[in-house]
Amino acid sequence: MGNQEYGIDPHFVSELCDEVKDVYEIGVQIAIVIGGGNIFRGIQGTEIGMDRATADYMGMLATVMNALALQDVLEKKDVPTRVMSAIEMRQIAEPYIRRRAIRHLEKERIVIFAAGTGSPFFTTDTTGALRAAEIKADILLKATKVDGVYDKDPEKYPDAKLLKEISYLDAINKDLKVMDHTAITLCMENKLPIGVFNIKKKGNLRKIVFGEDVGSIVR
Repeated sequence: MGNQEYGIDPHFVSELCDEVKDVYEIGVQIAIVIGGGNIFRGIQGTEIGMDRATADYMGMLATVMNALALQDVLEKKDVPTRVMSAIEMRQIAEPYIRRRAIRHLEKERIVIFAAGTGSPFFTTDTTGALRAAEIKADILLKATKVDGVYDKDPEKYPDAKLLKEISYLDAINKDLKVMDHTAITLCMENKLPIGVFNIKKKGNLRKIVFGEDVGSIVR
């Protein structure tokens, strides 16, 4: 969405892909779970009386649109990609198969996971944790518009304190809004660290991959 109120901002997508390409060229294997909130959120549908499952499926379809946009820009930058969808739509994306996803990564392709888990009632956060665990990722990175995890909402409270490192249980018990509780629990059970950082600051993705002091770490 970039700085727009709705839809896809081509300028922001291009900048995002530059960040991803920079890390890809180092030799890092990258898989991306993409949301669809810039187009449609399931929660929006329920607020106007839609059935929750139907609204969630609409949200999943929105993630496919974003995945195709991301793929198009990355490939124009000479970065090989594959979009894998948890909801079958063979004309535009491969069906999600875990072993095939790992093979794509081994062949130095970026894998973009679309359509969430393929089931309603699960967030994109949970999809990220699930896919990261399935492909045995070293770390799950949550790209956000704030600098990391705060003790309270930094957009509402100017005195909010940035927490550089916190435990899974603290994140859950203090309801720090890192990710939803299902996602954090899944990461905790699989000993998968979560890095939370501001994707809008150029170079941050590369810095967090190299272990520099950027954002927050949950572990």
